[in-house]
Amino acid sequence: MSHLLDRLASWKPFTALVVGDFMLDELVHGNIDRLANDAPVPVMHVQRTEQRPGGAANVGLDLAAMRGRVLAFGAAGPDRAGHELRALMSAAGVEPAGLIEDAARPTTVKRSLIGLAQHRHAQKMFRMDYESREPLGDRAAEALLDAVRAHLPGADVVCIEDYAKGVCTPRVCQGVIEAARAARVPVLVDPAALNDYSRYRGAAVITPNRSEAEKACGRRVGDRAPAEAYAPLARELVGALALDAAVITLDKDGALLLERDGEARAVPTVARRVYDVTGAGDMVLAALAAARANGLDWFDSVRFANAAAGLEVEEFGVVPIALERIHRDILQRERATRGKRRSLDELLVELAAIRHPGNGQAEARRPRIVLANGCFDVLHAGHVSLLRRAAALGDFLVVAVNDDAGVRKLKGPGRPIYPIEDRVQLLGELECVGAVVVFSEDTPERLIRAVRPDVLVKGAQYDPASVPGAAFVESYGGQLALLDVVEGRSTTGTVERIRTAT
Repeated sequence: MSHLLDRLASWKPFTALVVGDFMLDELVHGNIDRLANDAPVPVMHVQRTEQRPGGAANVGLDLAAMRGRVLAFGAAGPDRAGHELRALMSAAGVEPAGLIEDAARPTTVKRSLIGLAQHRHAQKMFRMDYESREPLGDRAAEALLDAVRAHLPGADVVCIEDYAKGVCTPRVCQGVIEAARAARVPVLVDPAALNDYSRYRGAAVITPNRSEAEKACGRRVGDRAPAEAYAPLARELVGALALDAAVITLDKDGALLLERDGEARAVPTVARRVYDVTGAGDMVLAALAAARANGLDWFDSVRFANAAAGLEVEEFGVVPIALERIHRDILQRERATRGKRRSLDELLVELAAIRHPGNGQAEARRPRIVLANGCFDVLHAGHVSLLRRAAALGDFLVVAVNDDAGVRKLKGPGRPIYPIEDRVQLLGELECVGAVVVFSEDTPERLIRAVRPDVLVKGAQYDPASVPGAAFVESYGGQLALLDVVEGRSTTGTVERIRTAT
């Protein structure tokens, strides 16, 4: 297992403070069927309106989905939108502990009109912003900093998400960074599009996109330039701002990582079906923070963030991505080199992602996990037929295989014909098989108890009362399926015919 997967398998909850511009997003959905009679403009027939926490709250929601306890620090007005924002954040698992009330400014509200073109697909048409970009006043800034200082003990990481709405002033940013450094808590920054980044000096890392990095450094690199071409900009940022590292995000080209006193490293991403890039920057900051809070090094943290952001852009709007989905995505991306073999820990992570409500399945339909076990020595048509029928009973088929010692114990000397590595590889090539896991015990009972399959499959020649794990599976409403074997097809018979022929 790679170092990244090893760390993800031992992932622990953490505490994150998020400082920044918190907003209320209002999404007005409707159908676009005609143009107005009095002007050449589309007319939206409004169907529904929804409200969501937005801005820096997106970082908070992303962190919460990665098992973080999240506390928010910013400013909101003494208005209805501010009350709604606090309530929505609390309901989503983000504590508005430091969202101070500032009578001098309204709560930032972004109202987006989202039309359904010919009742087919959603498309954002227009956005109206209600906001003040005036810098936070001295009294409000000090109250915000006091709240941050009071909650730093026990925090694992601090995020600054700057949307240039007036909260992340030089005074606030430097006050947060100085207090966090004194408490030995790293600060990660997603900067605003500014010419001067001095307000972020002393942070652990900064995560501008390519255009923001070019603006801050005052020179262009070019859209078609390779990732390595951004190394001088990253080095300038690290040096000028006394950072531990800089991560320049390059959308489809992944990211460039530069650690202080290190060489620049391109961190590629995978091709995605991009639907909406909204929230990708927030996700990068959240994923980096969660990874660093869990002890991942900078390179693996950026790999983790790339995977999380890739899943985010496949969604419409801002959708928090659960840790299980990110972990499974990384597992799947490594299949090209690792195949379908899983340790039990890896398998449990993948199954948790499949079962998670955010995995793309309709909530009313819980995915069914099927488990079949056996020696699978000298794979033949009978095995393939049974596994295909087993897979048809659910959504994901796990095949548990006896190790070599287990096969010898069951089948006698001279078996297995094929060692475990070969048997796993052959099973992994079957399209119907989702994952292969090896067990060394006399029976797969312990593995079955860990997996908790919805369907347990064995051949019809077995007595139901003798099938390991059957009683346990049925105890929670699972099913034992005894499938007919293909007559005349068995490994023992095949081996005997080969030996007789020779």
